[in-house]
Amino acid sequence: MIRSSRIVAIALSSLALAACQQKAAVAPATADEMSMGDPKAKVTLTEYASAGCPFCARFTNEQFPAFKAKYIDTGKVHYVFREVLVGGGSEIAMGAAGFLTARCAGKDKYFTVLEQVFKAQDQIYRSGDIKAGLEPIAKANGLSDKQFEACINDEAAINAMNARSEKAGQDGVVATPTFFINGKKTFEGVPTPEQLDAAIQAAS
Repeated sequence: MIRSSRIVAIALSSLALAACQQKAAVAPATADEMSMGDPKAKVTLTEYASAGCPFCARFTNEQFPAFKAKYIDTGKVHYVFREVLVGGGSEIAMGAAGFLTARCAGKDKYFTVLEQVFKAQDQIYRSGDIKAGLEPIAKANGLSDKQFEACINDEAAINAMNARSEKAGQDGVVATPTFFINGKKTFEGVPTPEQLDAAIQAAS
């Protein structure tokens, strides 16, 4: 079972740090970050989200496919995803296990796994068994049961994930999803498609 007590402690410290160190802008994307689209696009949309966040799942499930087709696939927007752990115990455990599974599947499958986690999120919460809910997703993306077990209990990977979440707190992220456009915080929470369109056009 994933070591959620350590993750909870780190995530809470991240949020406390964010409250006193909020910034107006964030660092640009690095080559090793999880991203889609043309890095040279005029607009960079950075989403801070948690795999355990229902609002993040709503954005991914309901709005992201159309956004991707309109802006990312056409080269107009470079999309960067940054991992954050927020919420209560089950939400943090779900977020952590989801992120670890996506990373273990490999960078080329990261977003595929994450989208599957978001689609299954509600059902997994209702089942009350995060590990059992994620096992079919891990298997469908090339991880054996043994690899999945090792993945969600990998101490080094957990420490790295906690560090990424703590960095998000330092960037001024206190809720998910939070969106930055060209380094400037633009939305806390899920924007409407019209609001997102307007913000992208203003930055273009």
